Amino acid sequence: MKTSKDQPRLFFRILGGLLAACLLLAACGTGGHSGELYSVTYLTLFDTVTTITGCAESREAFDAQAQAIYDELLDYHRLFDIYQSYNGLNNLKTINDQAGVSPVEVDSRIIRLLKDCRAYYDLTGGKVNVAMGSVLALWHQARSAGLDDPANAALPDQAALEAAARHISIDCMIINEAESTVYLSDPDVRLDVGAVAKGWAAQRVAETAPEGLLLSVGGNVVATGPKDSSGTPWVVGIRNPDRDDYLHTLNLTDGAAVTSGDYQRCYTVDGKRYHHIIDPDTLFPAAGWRSVTILCADSALADALSTALFLMPRAQGQTLLDACGAEAMWVDTAGTEYFSPGFEAFLRS
Repeated sequence: MKTSKDQPRLFFRILGGLLAACLLLAACGTGGHSGELYSVTYLTLFDTVTTITGCAESREAFDAQAQAIYDELLDYHRLFDIYQSYNGLNNLKTINDQAGVSPVEVDSRIIRLLKDCRAYYDLTGGKVNVAMGSVLALWHQARSAGLDDPANAALPDQAALEAAARHISIDCMIINEAESTVYLSDPDVRLDVGAVAKGWAAQRVAETAPEGLLLSVGGNVVATGPKDSSGTPWVVGIRNPDRDDYLHTLNLTDGAAVTSGDYQRCYTVDGKRYHHIIDPDTLFPAAGWRSVTILCADSALADALSTALFLMPRAQGQTLLDACGAEAMWVDTAGTEYFSPGFEAFLRS
């Protein structure tokens, strides 16, 4: 995650490629948000594709809005980075580096994120655990090596996984809100907020962004209101796990649509594909679903729920959805689709 606020912005004037889960499909409607439809895509945030779309009176006016959103997202990118340090900034890497050594004074946004992550852990019965960094690091290393050298791709060592799993207790994450510090009491615990960071950052930005924008941060799609004063919805697509097309399109006027899928960040070992969504109970990628799409008012919660439901039987996932006031669509390994009771009301096609 090596970025710089001063480096040239990397963007395209049209949408190109898939955004991992959902993509903008429709043009701007008429109404209160007048002007042309503009879109900008960045490649420098959260190691993924970020797209901002909306109507504006001019390219210059839209670019100014988009730049402000980019700058805020870049702040979150740096704060939540576990791979790179930045001069004058204590981030999640700093916390990990000081595990078992000393508390680290951090920005209040890190405190808020980690408190929410603790709540997601409790809500999901431990399925969403940001203290699993030591286990996830082994999978990350194996996947990176396998992608670089497919002929010699290998799984993480089982003994190493089991050893790492002895150091994933979220109780070791000690937050002192009064002093704005975080301390990992186990020197071998590592934080990895990949399951929630993009959705969480998108939600924070959306809360202060202008009305009538569509944000996609690595496929975590958030609408800050309809496209126009007539209430015209945005249209987003749910990717087909097997092809570069869509299973369905959705109408979205506000809130978030977030998908977790087994086609994202995967590699192949001995003819079998292994994805990045690791079950804390088995220490291996979950095998029950191809994708899970969440519709929820809050993008951060939607991100956590998409991971949790991917790791759960459908009945258990539905119970969690009911508790959160969210909707979901599941696709199983045979390609069969299942919907929570309210999800189909959002379907466009």
